[in-house]
Amino acid sequence: MKSASIPIYLQQAIMNTLRQKLQQANLYLNRDFPEPTINYRQRGTTAGSAYIKNWEIRLNPVLLIENQQAFIDEVVPHELAHLLVYRYFGKVPPHGKQWRWMMEEVLNVPANRTHKFKIDSVRSQTFTYYCNCQQHELTLRRHNKILRGESHYICQKCGEKLIAKSIDSLNPNLYPMDFKMHRGGKGVNPREHR
Repeated sequence: MKSASIPIYLQQAIMNTLRQKLQQANLYLNRDFPEPTINYRQRGTTAGSAYIKNWEIRLNPVLLIENQQAFIDEVVPHELAHLLVYRYFGKVPPHGKQWRWMMEEVLNVPANRTHKFKIDSVRSQTFTYYCNCQQHELTLRRHNKILRGESHYICQKCGEKLIAKSIDSLNPNLYPMDFKMHRGGKGVNPREHR
């Protein structure tokens, strides 16, 4: 990810929105939730993350700079809502009815689960691998694990090991499928590693 320096006016806008939404929630819920810490170390295509234990919100500096007001209006309340829901309701599904209620009723923000920002500038490099039935795009991290001999990947569709080679007979219109990560012969759900 590119390193990004956040201009002071954006940091101030983030804090103003955070404080305004937090005050709104405290009044509505008759509570005194503390102000969470904000940092700008979120990486990749994720716009932001809420860290319950640290009472912290991490924001993606590149996506913030590229999407400024939309980012501030959508991402800051979204992540704040996660923190508030945990403190108010306890452990509940991350985008469940309690989170939607917090977003729409308390914070007066549409309850969108994902952002619609362009991610070309933060999308990580991928490497093309093949099996017997299609082409797969692997992330740099997974590619390096293969190179170091730490992992290999299996196609979910045909069950074949993915290899980095050119296969002219493949249909270029096929789309990548999910694949299983194998370590020591044991299958692991790739969704647990995201």
